[in-house]
Amino acid sequence: MKKIYSLLFLVMTSVTFAQTFYSENMGTATGTLSIATNVFQNSTPIVYSGDADTRSSGASTTYNGASGGRNVFFAAVGGRFFQIDGLDSSAYSSADLQLSFGYTTTTVAAQMVVEYSTDGTTWNPLTFTNNTTTAWNLVTISGGVIPSSATLSFKFTAPATGSGMRIDDIKLSSVSASCTLALGTPTTACNASTLGTDTYDITIPYTGGGNATYVITPNSGTVGGDNPSTVAAGNIVISGVAEGTNFSATIIGGTCNLSTNANSPECKPVNTLPYSEPFPYTVGGSLNAEQKWTAVNSGDNITINSGSLSYTGITSTGNSITFGGSGAESRTPFTNTTTGTVYASFIATVTDLSNITSTDLTVNTYFAVFTDNSGATTNGRVWIRKNGTQYQYGLGTTSAPSDWDTTLYNVNDIQYVVLGYDFTNNILTLTINPTIGGTSSPTLAVVPAAAYSSIAGLIFRQDEGNRTPTMIIDELRVDVTPNFTLGTSQNEITGLKLYPNPVANGKLFIETAANAERTVTVFDVLGKQVLNTISSENEINVSELNAGVYVVKISEEGKTATRKLVVR
Repeated sequence: MKKIYSLLFLVMTSVTFAQTFYSENMGTATGTLSIATNVFQNSTPIVYSGDADTRSSGASTTYNGASGGRNVFFAAVGGRFFQIDGLDSSAYSSADLQLSFGYTTTTVAAQMVVEYSTDGTTWNPLTFTNNTTTAWNLVTISGGVIPSSATLSFKFTAPATGSGMRIDDIKLSSVSASCTLALGTPTTACNASTLGTDTYDITIPYTGGGNATYVITPNSGTVGGDNPSTVAAGNIVISGVAEGTNFSATIIGGTCNLSTNANSPECKPVNTLPYSEPFPYTVGGSLNAEQKWTAVNSGDNITINSGSLSYTGITSTGNSITFGGSGAESRTPFTNTTTGTVYASFIATVTDLSNITSTDLTVNTYFAVFTDNSGATTNGRVWIRKNGTQYQYGLGTTSAPSDWDTTLYNVNDIQYVVLGYDFTNNILTLTINPTIGGTSSPTLAVVPAAAYSSIAGLIFRQDEGNRTPTMIIDELRVDVTPNFTLGTSQNEITGLKLYPNPVANGKLFIETAANAERTVTVFDVLGKQVLNTISSENEINVSELNAGVYVVKISEEGKTATRKLVVR
């Protein structure tokens, strides 16, 4: 499942200016399910049917109230439909009824058909403003066209030759035609961001007040700010709502019966370096619910796993985390680092590869990635792929891995993985199974095309169901120094010298104490191999290389070293 990353310190809110008596966000399952097998938010007497399906990909976004989870997907074949029966709007006036839903289509040339029925047989079209872009949009249908009925049904149908469409967040509300009070979109603000449970305040802008006595009833917090009973326009403020509690309130007065809601913000702190995370949380819980972590998107969460992983030189405590397949990512923010070197290390193992059925080595994924101070990914990524019945790690700076470690691991083998970035030299490194307290060198190293300006977070990521194996991660540690002495070469090729650097005349010289036959491989900043030669001579011809920055990988007598090379 492809994900669009967004820093969820930005709070998604939703608001309805009416009494909402039916709301459906398509449930919280993962993957693709038929309408018949999907678990919806509502149950009997509401009945769902159709030949569309529900998916957790392509989550709703951008409009107020976007739940960002599952949605109904209409494939671009055969006029797929989605039907809702069992709705009861008889307690409300037709003039006040309003239908809204999130809607996107991959081409504006084809648009959804929306109909209602009161007998399940005769269907009547509802007119709405079609989407003018392919982005998610909130559609609202009102104005007395929806009947007051105890047997109301809606049908959403994609054109037979249309492109892929999705809908989400279907709501049926009663909006008083004579109510003058209008509510704006609520905003939320944390009162503090600590490792404890904090509180937040909600500000609700309004207009059209001062002409009736209004009673404001929130589900939590204390009502303050401007009083719509006496002030024509202003801001209602609800203070002291506990973090993790989604907010809702009703405002009743005159002919108005309004409701509004907002999702709780994540009042979570930035972890200071050095930062250790032994995952000492309740087994089975969501990692995103913990104060050191924040959700990056929607889907099934990374969960707390019982017990710890062991690695020589590390004392493990607490529990661990597990994930696999598709789902939500978890980000841990830490002190913004812009100079020197930053390292994120953790113990890892793969416990199940069976979901990765392809034998194609291009079916790979990254599962750990650095982020910058805004929460955006830096493309400093740790990759993993199935290779036969085993797996291996890779390192990359783009949407594809730059290089793979040649070591293959078996299911349940344990590795210590260290992702590092050197701001001074603009080198991203991956060190696997270093000796704690000893001297170790990078297993892989690449030079990003553009130097990173900051690193301030790490994401653990789930991709598609057939790409991310089931993994366990433990003992995360983020610091500006590793817990081992970092050498410049793996296994320390004795006496290694590489000169001149920068090289300007097309001749590069490599010397070692052994001066044995060696393999020299050169990669560009995108990780593409641009030169590979086997030679026992010291002189290497690099005249065919364009001016720029490269990474040279040298292998001699079972030892490997990586060096940065500048060509002028």
